[in-house]
Parts: sequence; C-alpha cells; structure tokens
Amino acid sequence: MLADLVAGALHDASDRRAARSLADVEAAALERAPALDALSALAPRDRVHIIAEIKRASPSRGRLAEIADPASLAASYQLGGASAISVLTEGRRFGGSLGDLESVRQAASVPVLRKDFIAEPYQVFEARAAGADLVLLIVAALDKPTLEELFGLVTALGMTPLIETHSADEVARALDLGAGLLGVNARDLSTFELDQDLFGRLADQIPSGVIRVAESAVRSPEDVAHYRRAGADVVLVGEALVTGGDPVSAIREFLAAS
Repeated sequence: MLADLVAGALHDASDRRAARSLADVEAAALERAPALDALSALAPRDRVHIIAEIKRASPSRGRLAEIADPASLAASYQLGGASAISVLTEGRRFGGSLGDLESVRQAASVPVLRKDFIAEPYQVFEARAAGADLVLLIVAALDKPTLEELFGLVTALGMTPLIETHSADEVARALDLGAGLLGVNARDLSTFELDQDLFGRLADQIPSGVIRVAESAVRSPEDVAHYRRAGADVVLVGEALVTGGDPVSAIREFLAAS
C-alpha cells in the first residue's frame, strides 16, 4: 500500500511538473514570506498540542467528509485551540490538493503541515510555494540518501520536517538525521492496521529536546489522554474531527483531557 501511494504521488507530481517547471516552483517557493516556526509553536507545555487535520478520505475508511471549504474548517480548528493544521494534499486516495493547502494558509495564523507522500525535491518546493511551514517525511517510504536529501531541503527552505516513524529502527534513523519533531504513527502504512500502544513502546527512545508526536487512532478525549500519559507532546487528529460535526468543541475536549 505504501509503495503504491508513493508511486501515485510521484506520478501526479510529474504531471504537475510538466505544467509548471521546477524552476518556476522553486522561484515561487523562494518568494514566499518566511515559514512560521513550528518547533516553537509545538514546544512542550503543561498540556498536549493538537495538530488538526483536513482529510476528506482514506484508503482504510473511504470517503469521510466533503469539506467544500477547507479554509472555514481551518478557522474552526484554530478557534478550538489547534496549535497547527495538517492538510492532506494527496489526491488519489485522500481527496486532497495543493489548492486546499493554499486556502488554509490564507485562513490560518498557526503553522500548516503538508501531509503527503513526499519523495522528491519538486514536492518540497511545491509545499513551500503553497505556504507550508512543515512537511511530512515518512521514513518507511524513503531510502537513506533520499531521506537525508529531503530533510536538508525542507530545513534549507526554512520549514520544519515532521519525521514519521513506525518502528525502533525508524526512530533511530530519524534521530540520526537530527529530527526535532518526530512522529510515531499508530497506523502501519504497509497494512493499514492500527496499534495505539506503539507510541508508548517507542516514546522512551526519543530523547528530551525532540518533540514527540502521536499520530492516528484518536477517536475520543480518552485516546488523547492515553497518548499524553505515554509521553506525547503533540497529538495529530484527523478522522475524529472531520466526521464529528463540531470540531471546535472536539478540539477543546481533547485539550481538556490532556
């Protein structure tokens, strides 16, 4: 599944590159105002941070929500107290686009994450050109030289890499890079199975000074509290917010639970 998602994302990026050259996208990226400081926005505090996700669909659940106005949803997330907003820009299986990211960037004053299957520099320049402050890099999807190259490019453009891991070995690879923001995804992207306790088993391997992000398997305030007890500084929540009907109240309940 992960290999298919990456291949599809690269194919779509190639189509976009045929319409808009790397040179044009790079120039647009360099012309953007500086990215927001996501590490400061997500720094550990006395309660958890929430990254609230704009997500229309997923391979495991199918269609989740229409989200006709991503900017309005982003404003609701921010009103509820989200510290950052994640925008799924993958179009084939998640129903997202870079247009969603651009509209959210205009509406939000908190950092915005491009969440996609990033595997080449063109996609990183696209992220900055669209206004992203953070870029997701999935260790399982990238070989060592590519991961290092993309990590360096994200950082050079002033953005923050969120390095996603699923195992102890991947945590070690992320730390070797110098990751300051390290996620543990409860969903195995090869099988899409969930293991909510994975974060807790890996959290002790993440040293102080590195911000710990728990991803996936959040349906209720108790799930957020579970991750907080296991050492999460940040919890990324998507499906529960787009399907729940009242994202402002949901985020406030998640924050209160931590």
